[in-house]
Amino acid sequence: MNFDLLEMFAVDIPWLEIFIRGSAMYLGAFLILRVILKREVGAVGIPDLLLITMIADAAQNGMAGEYRSISSGILLILVLVFWNFVLDWMTYQFVWFEKLTQSRPLCLVRKGRILSHNLRMATITHSELFAAMRREGLEKLSDVKAMYLESNGQLSVIGKKGAD
Repeated sequence: MNFDLLEMFAVDIPWLEIFIRGSAMYLGAFLILRVILKREVGAVGIPDLLLITMIADAAQNGMAGEYRSISSGILLILVLVFWNFVLDWMTYQFVWFEKLTQSRPLCLVRKGRILSHNLRMATITHSELFAAMRREGLEKLSDVKAMYLESNGQLSVIGKKGAD
């Protein structure tokens, strides 16, 4: 079995190409997921989910030898981590960027009435809606002042006064 440590760690693809490809794929995938997914995946946001998925793929490529170099795989992972940090930092620093990257709360129930169009847009089932009501101790739709799908993917319920 022959292997060359220098070849294994040598950068076999230009660093700028790795940066441009990694940046384009991360930002492109982020935009696609931002438009398509209205709900976040549990407590993990889209950027974090994307980062984990792409790091796994980049690491696999580096390990499997597609790049033929561990350094190229590590560089790609660093590019992905860089963009994840930049997006998180910009979201925290700039309100306009937060509005661009985070979905706005979507009203699903108003004054005890289900807003069917919004429910379909959010792909929320009636079962999920009623489960959120039960978690808040509400049994009837008429007890709900408002219910929102928040930007983090959670359902928040505002009960009417005296609905206990």
